[in-house]
Amino acid sequence: MYLDSVRELLRKQKLVEGLTRAQAGAHTPALDTVTEKQQHAEIENFLAKLAVADIVEIFESLTPDEAAQLWPRVPAGRSTDVLWEVSDELRDRLEDVAGPRLTETKVSVFEIIGGRIKPTPIKSRKDLEGRRPIWVDLLNASPAQRAYIGEFYKLELPDPGDEVDLEVANRFHVEENGALALHSNFLLDRGGKSRSIPVSFLLHQKILFSLRNEDLPVFRLQRRRAETVPGYAEDCFDLLLSLYGSDVEYSADSLEDIYKTLSRVGKHVLSETMTDEEAASVLADIAEEEDLNGRIRSNIMDTQRAIVFLMQAKVLEDEHIQSAKQVLRNIDSLNSHTAFLFDKINFLMDATIGFININQNRRVTQLTMLSVVFLPMNVLAGMGGMSEFSMMTAGIPWPISYGAFLVGTAAIGFLTYRVVRRADRIKRGQK
Repeated sequence: MYLDSVRELLRKQKLVEGLTRAQAGAHTPALDTVTEKQQHAEIENFLAKLAVADIVEIFESLTPDEAAQLWPRVPAGRSTDVLWEVSDELRDRLEDVAGPRLTETKVSVFEIIGGRIKPTPIKSRKDLEGRRPIWVDLLNASPAQRAYIGEFYKLELPDPGDEVDLEVANRFHVEENGALALHSNFLLDRGGKSRSIPVSFLLHQKILFSLRNEDLPVFRLQRRRAETVPGYAEDCFDLLLSLYGSDVEYSADSLEDIYKTLSRVGKHVLSETMTDEEAASVLADIAEEEDLNGRIRSNIMDTQRAIVFLMQAKVLEDEHIQSAKQVLRNIDSLNSHTAFLFDKINFLMDATIGFININQNRRVTQLTMLSVVFLPMNVLAGMGGMSEFSMMTAGIPWPISYGAFLVGTAAIGFLTYRVVRRADRIKRGQK
């Protein structure tokens, strides 16, 4: 039923495109464009109502030309699920038409072959058969991929984006089937902007499953080490502890960057002068580093809780426990560094605000001095504007009288300024 409807829609689309080409010389391009868009929207709306299995069945039944015509109309959010389900031959043909749509999705399995951990990209269900992995890594996996891989390995794979708001007590637990579930945050510091990316881990049947929706430097480093270093990991627990250890190393590198930034800012803050604009820029830099430092502290505490959970679950062997204790020691050293950085940040923040207050006090002092200087001048100016002054200078030409009054007022103002400045110097000298 669905197949006949799709073929009818494709026939109409082909008819509309043919009429458009035939009328290429006519002056109705806008009308043709609207008609084509309406036809495309009709096909897209029809496909959006179908299940993925129905769309796959339709593609498997279409001719190559019909499949190529229909493929661009598949909603982008469902194209990955369709490619996961179709046959290898049809997938290659569809990707040749519009390019691969699995570029953002990476599902890989890692097996120990010849003492090294070798990755294998997974693009379809058949690629999982016959594999004996110790690590299955899912990056931005679609619901269909998570569902099939979970069904294949007899467990339920969660969406890491849905686990962000879990309470701490629920982020580390044992599933009913005996699988260990851990939901941790990994640091992503890119382009001066730091974020915490949630990652879900499942340990089941000696296989580590990792699920994340964004690529992370820690995972790239782990992949390179696993592929190049012989005997890097012997089982899934080695891999998981190595991932946590690499996250601690990445956090330590970010702390070094904070040190460099605060050293540069500190030289500026401890200089003799600083404008309000410079102070505002310094405050922005300090606030950014404070946020990164707090995020690092939160993430390493999360890692600490995860490792403690693994140790309490009594699933680690002696060599695993030694590795876990080393990671915990590294975390303890980072905690002292983050505490020191918080103190340094508070000091620089207070010093910068102090410079702002000094600048404000300087401006207030200048205004006060102007007020003191002009106070006697304002009194004399008021007296000069009264009728008594005109009576006292009745026999003197007004240019001379008012000129003499102006000179006398300026002299009094200058003397007042000199007296105030001298008193200020004497006061500073006493201090």
